[in-house]
Order: sequence, then C-alpha cells, then structure tokens
Amino acid sequence: MRKQSRTVGQFLLMHGVVASAAFLNAQDVHADYQEVLKTVGKSGDYKQNVLKVNVPRNDLHITIADYPVPTPFGFGGWFALTKGDGGTDVMMGDLVLLEEEVNPVMSALQEHGLEVTALHNHFFWDKPRVFFMHVHGHGKAVDLANEIKPALDLIGHVSAAKETSASASGAQAKSNLDTAAIAKIVGHQGEQTGAVYKITLGRDNLTVKEMGATINARMGLNTWAAFVGSNEDAAVAGDVAMLEPEVTSTLKALRAHGLDVVAIHHHMLNTN
Repeated sequence: MRKQSRTVGQFLLMHGVVASAAFLNAQDVHADYQEVLKTVGKSGDYKQNVLKVNVPRNDLHITIADYPVPTPFGFGGWFALTKGDGGTDVMMGDLVLLEEEVNPVMSALQEHGLEVTALHNHFFWDKPRVFFMHVHGHGKAVDLANEIKPALDLIGHVSAAKETSASASGAQAKSNLDTAAIAKIVGHQGEQTGAVYKITLGRDNLTVKEMGATINARMGLNTWAAFVGSNEDAAVAGDVAMLEPEVTSTLKALRAHGLDVVAIHHHMLNTN
C-alpha cells in the first residue's frame, strides 16, 4: 500500500503485447540499442524513440479455465528503453513469471540495481499460475542490459518447489510458539486467535485522508504479520504498508532474510 498523488488507471490488463517481433536491422536503431539486443540475446523493435525488447513465454503451455491460449494472448513479456535527459535511458518492463520464478527473479533484479514496482496476476484459473512483475531502471542503455540479463537468464530455469504433503501440513494445525519472544523481537504485542499469533502495526506517523476522512490503522493503513506453527517450524504471512520511497528497501530486506514477496499493489485510490 503506498501513498500516491496520481493513479494511472489505464494500465490494468489490456497491454496487447506481441511476442514475435523480428530482429532489428542495424540502420533502424542506435548503436547502444544494438548492443542491448546483443547483450540480452533477444529480439525487438525500435519505434517512436523506444526500443522494445520481447521476452515471450513461448516455453509455457497455458490454459485459462481449461481453455488453451497462445503466448500473444497476454504472456509476451517485455522491457523497453527510451532516451531521457542527458542521454540517460529510462527502462520499464513487464516480465511474465511462473510462481517459482518470482522471488529469484526479484532478487536478481534488485541485486543489480533495478527496481520492482508491481507484482500481480492478470488472470484467474490459469494453469500454470502466472505472475507479472513490473521493472524500472535508469542509466546507460548497455548498463541496463547487463543489469537485467541475470534476471532474464533465470526465466524458464528455476526449479519448482516441492509440494507439502497433506499429512505434513496437517501437523501444523496446533501452534506452539514463544509469542513473548516474537513480540520482543518485533517490539509490539500481538493477539492470539486460535493457533495464530498476529501483530498489527499502524502507520501513525502518516496522515492519510480520502474525501476528507482520516484513514487510520482500523481503516486498513497498517502492517501486520501472522505466525503459526512451532518455534522450530513456523510459518509467517503478512501485509506491509509502505510509502513509495520505502518500497525497494523493504523488498530487499524481505528477500535478504529469505521471505517470499507475493504481491505489490495499492489498497486505496484517491488518497492524499
């Protein structure tokens, strides 16, 4: 959840990506953009001062509600470059990822100086489950190509996690957590509901309003973490309320400590 001054509502789903552009001719593109294509080993096109590089998931066989769909139906990932002030390039992209690829790719992007700005799904009932990760960066074109390449190299090459058996998951029904130790580490007391110990932290340092109404922790402006299991084998889930400048550092902290990020999104519109 992030405070924002403007929402671009057009970017919902209908991105209309085509996944099979031909390789560029040398005369069609700047020399540094030719080097970008060479570095990442991808095809693309150059129009309206934008180099758009295709990262299609032709390796996937996807069904939506058991209906087979082709890659151009919405599974053609991409990243694009255009020149900004002083010749600096701005990069944006949308990578199409399987569930098991999301966090390794996120870590690879962040370790090389790129930002992840959104993570979400575009479809219901998709098999396999597919997620869309939005990427941002700025710098020299060739540097950006080298920064995104390690993440691109992971796509299609991450092993799926082993599923937990029903008997193993059932063993976690009862909780045996040292909740006092958890509260001491977090610095805040939580509440016990059945087997779950949940800590909720409001963002009292922020003043957020919508249509004149104050949005506080009770209205959803909060961070929470829920714990279940035992001291030796626990699970945690949560939701982190962040301002825009806090997003990247928070994602890095979560990934650095082995926690998976499952979505990056807004909970509110028209806040100030």
